[in-house]
Amino acid sequence: MKKTTLFSIILLVGTLIARGQDTIVSQELQEEPKFVISGEFLTDERFLLKKDNDWVWNENRLTLKLDKKIEKKSKFHSEVWLRNIGLPNIAKSSDLYNKGIIDPYNIEIREAYIQVIGFLTKNLDLKIGRQRITWGTADKLNPTDNLNPYDMEDILDFGRHRASDAINLNYYINNNFSLQGVFIPFFQPANLPLGVFANALYPTMELPKGMTLRGLSDTLLMSKYNLGESSTAGFKFKGMVKGFDFSLSYIWGRDGLPVSTRNTFIPVDTSGGTNINSQLSYTRNHIIGADFSTSVFGIGFWGEAAMFLPEKDVIMTNDLSAFYPMSPVPVTQDSILLEKNKPYVKFVVGVDYLFSDGSYLNLQYLHGFIHEKGSENLNDYFFLQYDKSFFNERLKIVPIGGAFIVTDWKAVKDNYAIVYNPQIFYKATADVEINLSSVFFFGKGDNMFANLKDYNMFMLNLKYSF
Repeated sequence: MKKTTLFSIILLVGTLIARGQDTIVSQELQEEPKFVISGEFLTDERFLLKKDNDWVWNENRLTLKLDKKIEKKSKFHSEVWLRNIGLPNIAKSSDLYNKGIIDPYNIEIREAYIQVIGFLTKNLDLKIGRQRITWGTADKLNPTDNLNPYDMEDILDFGRHRASDAINLNYYINNNFSLQGVFIPFFQPANLPLGVFANALYPTMELPKGMTLRGLSDTLLMSKYNLGESSTAGFKFKGMVKGFDFSLSYIWGRDGLPVSTRNTFIPVDTSGGTNINSQLSYTRNHIIGADFSTSVFGIGFWGEAAMFLPEKDVIMTNDLSAFYPMSPVPVTQDSILLEKNKPYVKFVVGVDYLFSDGSYLNLQYLHGFIHEKGSENLNDYFFLQYDKSFFNERLKIVPIGGAFIVTDWKAVKDNYAIVYNPQIFYKATADVEINLSSVFFFGKGDNMFANLKDYNMFMLNLKYSF
């Protein structure tokens, strides 16, 4: 009887231990599910703060993210945007038969790649497919982040990029140091801003005295799709020493924004009216970068810099031959836009601090915006944001947010811009956030934000995450 009881106790304990082990295994499986779908729904509406309050932005975006664990050391990741974006652009009755015009929409594959952990060796990870490769430590404004093309559709969404088809290798030397190599076979240009932002990037063209611009057209010279002309390669060494993160990087690639390398002037009337046809080219650069980030007494510090070395001189030619038909030789004027032996440097430094009362301060100084090229054309941007949270962070108010831009320190009062962007964030639930904001532009001179001074607007943004 005693032996039977002892055996029963042993059997019961063994069963409980086995069940406990099954529970642990079950918990581990729950912590690393094999198939996960997540994403968000975003609605973004904006109208001008003018007399008629014209609508300037309408976007409803469904983001779907899929993560599939293939086996222990590999996984698949994808992100897709399903969007209704833009306002109907109906010009004739035949447009009413086209639902894409009445209700514009698009589908965009933001990312889709396979990741293999421990490829060939346990310290090497491999990603192949469309992927966003983020470089830099600054807050959205990253001069070293040049592998993926800029997505400038919404110019107020600083730092947004599209993904690239790439082979991405990461070798982990140890817990603190790693090497990264990236190869992108196809060049992708940046897409330009939509709507009222369309003309913000480029200054007004100045014509010789006596000429009046009647028409402007252009021809885009794309690189051939082969290994020599369309590919991009990058390398990065990353490390961390006693709380100080840093990296050194190099990229051989093309600038995603074109420059005008030839302008042909054609007279159209006797009063100086002129049509211009421009040839636009994408320059290739060697880009050497460095960045750091650290924290001292709770204050965050970061900075990064990128030195751009054009592979060859970039020359703009103005062809005026049509004005001198009797000239035995072409009448042209050449000017150097970028010199091979004259690199230029873009950089950013910043600090942030979270106060004990829940308020947050972020300061950044940037020298050289996305579209600026050449040492003489780099402007100075000062960004500031102060916000404070209430009610366990359900409500956040940004009374101070925006930027101050200077394009000529010798004549600041005629060459500046101010952007003021107050915001209110409210978490209706743990998954739903509403953002009400306005943006105001002030300034003088020919710079990006001063060009938007007639487009002050109100914005409503709702985001649901799942």
